[in-house]
Amino acid sequence: MGRSQELSEYKRSTMIGCHLCNKSILEISLLLNIPRSTVSGIITKRKQLGTTAKP
Repeated sequence: MGRSQELSEYKRSTMIGCHLCNKSILEISLLLNIPRSTVSGIITKRKQLGTTAKP
C-alpha cells in the first residue's frame, strides 16, 4: 500500500488550533476526516520540536 498525499499547512495548523482549544484527538480526527494516528503524530511533533513543518 502506498502513502497518501501530504497534508497541507492549513490542515496542520487547523489540527494544532483545535488541539489548543482542548479538542481531543478523536474529535479532531472526525472533524477533519483525517486518521487519528496522523493527528496524534502532528500534535506530538509540535510538542517535541515546536513545529509542524516537514524536515
